[in-house]
Amino acid sequence: MAQVELDGIDRIFHLGDATVHALRAVTLSIEAGEYVAVMGPSGSGKSTLLNLLGLLDPPDAGVYRLEGRDVTSLDPDQQAEVRSRRIGFVFQSFHLVPRLSAAENIALPMTLAGIHPDERAERVRRALSDFGLDQRADHRPDQLSGGQRQRVAIARATIMQPALLLADEPTGNLDRATGLEVTRLLEALNARGTTLIVVTHDPAMGQRARRQLGMEDGAIFSDTRGAPP
Repeated sequence: MAQVELDGIDRIFHLGDATVHALRAVTLSIEAGEYVAVMGPSGSGKSTLLNLLGLLDPPDAGVYRLEGRDVTSLDPDQQAEVRSRRIGFVFQSFHLVPRLSAAENIALPMTLAGIHPDERAERVRRALSDFGLDQRADHRPDQLSGGQRQRVAIARATIMQPALLLADEPTGNLDRATGLEVTRLLEALNARGTTLIVVTHDPAMGQRARRQLGMEDGAIFSDTRGAPP
């Protein structure tokens, strides 16, 4: 399980003559196994924070520790290794490879990590079963419904058994019923010990988390905890 610690994180973008402080002195601790929703208006820094947590975007200042390790000081290859084996991503737009089948999309992180084909096949078989996709293994993304595509994306994000799962508006392209189904899948993974951090504009989804972080102008302005409904 992944513990997350941020200490004085700044992220600054230079857009022409303008300077945008996407993150301002963010200090945050998330315990292993927590379920956290990050909320706030567009442009508040939510996605920048998620990209930083996923080692997709470096800070300009501050320290990020994952499982007690300072990952900001790692070189790009070391960060890629951590990202591959310890962090999973789920996106609003699924980010599936169009020409690959559901099974091949799920297997992709293991292929890139050099996992033996026999183990890949067995893990994919279990994932297809766990996510109710047995009958869709050979279907390409354009042959799947939105909910099925998101289930494939979640299966792919968790096939390497990451300690930290990051979800950016995971229900944003889904109807309410399908979104609730996807939310419950994510919550089931959290219940098994995965640290889950979700960026959402949906108050209903945000309130399901055990902890809500409110962001505005690149800073965390609220941090509330409570039992989910």
